Amino acid sequence: MKHGSEELDPQTAGKAGRKIRQWQPWDKSTGARTAEGKAASSRNAFKDSLKLHIRAMARSMNAMLREPREGLGRV
Repeated sequence: MKHGSEELDPQTAGKAGRKIRQWQPWDKSTGARTAEGKAASSRNAFKDSLKLHIRAMARSMNAMLREPREGLGRV
């Protein structure tokens, strides 16, 4: 089992598994409870998606601007 960049031996992995099953963080995770929190949480996916689209457009524009400059070097 791998933990970060370290390889865990089976005994350590077993111990970690037992601890996490005993702790059960998934039972304590509640997510947003208030209307404000739910609204903020719902905007997270939109913001991340928007960032991806902006990055893709920037890469595309850079590629288009790079083409004429590369052509000038060949003249």
